[in-house]
Amino acid sequence: MNDLPKQPAGPDPANEFASDSSPIDPRDFRNALGTYATGVTIITAAAPDGKPYGLTCNSFASVSLNPPLVLWSLVVYSSSLTIFQNASHFTVNVLGASQQALASKFAKSSEDKFTGVDWTPGLGAAPVLAESVANFQCRSVNRYYGGDHVIFLGAVEAYTYNATEPLLFARGAFGRFLADDERKK
Repeated sequence: MNDLPKQPAGPDPANEFASDSSPIDPRDFRNALGTYATGVTIITAAAPDGKPYGLTCNSFASVSLNPPLVLWSLVVYSSSLTIFQNASHFTVNVLGASQQALASKFAKSSEDKFTGVDWTPGLGAAPVLAESVANFQCRSVNRYYGGDHVIFLGAVEAYTYNATEPLLFARGAFGRFLADDERKK
């Protein structure tokens, strides 16, 4: 008996870049990935002129505890890609359950997403958003190209967190975490 995953016939998926020859349907693949619940973050950085930039992201993950490293990814055709590629620092702002409107605001293209948003400049002038569940201020360490995304690796130089309930995202919708003891109430 062989429990190894079946590999699709055709070119090596690791060497494909936006190929139309993949046997995997992109929409169905996205639906499958959506079954994995993630936290919701807003990644921020500052342009050379100091203007703040930010976007909603759920592709955030820890990489290493020692040294403290995290990663996130951005699609290659994002209008903000150049800002993040050239920034010395970025901040990962983990959103709370009450910040769904903020997540939606930063998920859309807009000239000034920071209007009406409470924030302070962090390391490298990357905005640290008020009332986030956690924030990780990172020095940009490296970038890697993976398919239609750029993966940003950051060395965490400062962080804060609190006990606020995090905002979650799964199956294309926002939600919240219910611990087993909360469900029994």
